[in-house]
Amino acid sequence: MRIEHIAIWTDQLEVMKDFYCKYFGGSANHKYINEKKEFASYFITFDSGCRLELMTMTGVPDSQDNVLDQFTGYIHTAFEVGSKDAVERLTNILVSNGYSCIEGPRTTGDGYYESVILDPDQNRVELTTPIND
Repeated sequence: MRIEHIAIWTDQLEVMKDFYCKYFGGSANHKYINEKKEFASYFITFDSGCRLELMTMTGVPDSQDNVLDQFTGYIHTAFEVGSKDAVERLTNILVSNGYSCIEGPRTTGDGYYESVILDPDQNRVELTTPIND
């Protein structure tokens, strides 16, 4: 069994699609549009086979959660980027392009080197790699 996809509601469908394709090597399908429901989506496919569904629809309320606080439920998506240098390099690229880094890069207590950035909708995205002992 494997996770097939994770979905995110957004008011910036094209911006979010471009972000995950540009920085994480995702490939987007053709936009799906259901005019009756005022719904549109993209599936972004990554090399691992996992997919991210980005969705927009009239009437979906904005999140009331503070992105800097922890809360129950979905909290982040993690991308394994291959090395400490890759974590630092991608973190620096994202920060220089105006995205916020809210943690790291740092070594965690559970054996990873990671940073946490915020995507265009302020969702947490971990850039991570396991540390080899």
